[in-house]
Amino acid sequence: PKHPPSTCSAACVSLSVVGCIRLAHKKSPFNHSLRLRRRRAAPRRQNTRRAAPPPTSQPRADAAPSAANQPRAEAPPPPPMADTGFSACAAENCNASYDELLTNISPYAWAYAGIALGLGLSVVGAAWGIWLTGSSLVGAAVKAPRIRSKNLISVIFCEATAIYGVILAILLLSKIGDGSEGSSGSLPEDWNYNQWYFAGYSLFASGLGVGLTNVASGVSVGIAGSACALADAQDGSLFVKILIVEIFASALGIFGIIVGIIQSNDAEFPST
Repeated sequence: PKHPPSTCSAACVSLSVVGCIRLAHKKSPFNHSLRLRRRRAAPRRQNTRRAAPPPTSQPRADAAPSAANQPRAEAPPPPPMADTGFSACAAENCNASYDELLTNISPYAWAYAGIALGLGLSVVGAAWGIWLTGSSLVGAAVKAPRIRSKNLISVIFCEATAIYGVILAILLLSKIGDGSEGSSGSLPEDWNYNQWYFAGYSLFASGLGVGLTNVASGVSVGIAGSACALADAQDGSLFVKILIVEIFASALGIFGIIVGIIQSNDAEFPST
């Protein structure tokens, strides 16, 4: 629809008035002086352009050669075996490398460390299992005294892991010599170093393997025995069923001692 002429004239008059006000504001002396003050107060921008670096196409004559272009130094030959049975040390404390450190530990030290680990870890596994089983057995026996006698078999299974460690420790001790070959300060010229080191490493690995196996066996028997005592207190028919689980858990220690004995069969320290 078309607007009436009065409305169009009023709109044109208002736009003309607004345009005149803006033009007068721009050309007023007060506004001009204000713009000059702002320009003077604003900091001037300095030319911060950096000079271009000199060309580096030509290498410097006194520049040192890079590490990549230098030839690699050849590795020194391994030190010879000393007359004491250990490798000659490149460092003062025989700790320049793992090879130097491990080959300068006496095979007798490796053997006795294996015996200590085998016996000690086996006792830890047995004690842990008895702790778990015994506490549950005594607590459940307060309400059901009938479970006291037959659930002692769980404690016996835990104790068997310590017995495995004692048996292995006795067998390994019988394979260690008396160490009289080095009483003169040096070993004989025809000394069998390979057999000497093999015996020490073999006894160490055998004792460590049996010890870790008995820890796992003792903990598993203890947890199964604890569950067996609590289940038997609630339902007497569950005792035989859970006892089978304990037997399989105890078999883990038997596997470990069998492998440990086979592993240490050929470990014989040489004698003079």
